[in-house]
Amino acid sequence: MISGIQIRAGRALLGWDQAKLAEVAGVSIITVKRLEAAGEEIHAQFATVMKVKSAFEKAGVLFLGEESGLGYGVRLRNLTRRGSRKRPAKSQT
Repeated sequence: MISGIQIRAGRALLGWDQAKLAEVAGVSIITVKRLEAAGEEIHAQFATVMKVKSAFEKAGVLFLGEESGLGYGVRLRNLTRRGSRKRPAKSQT
């Protein structure tokens, strides 16, 4: 499960405000505020938390758990830029 701290951090990585997250996740702004205010332990409907987590993951945010050895956190996945050219393969001569 994710924490309110991770939700705030995920928004910061993406440059999203609470309204943008609410829109993308399909939840209300009040719900986003409540989830973020929960801190480390979110007490909310599982489906609601999964909507928020899914919205972040589709945008490239990875959630790190304590099993990573570094504690809870978030990270932005290295997304391939749309429309960018691929590097040419090295020739073998």
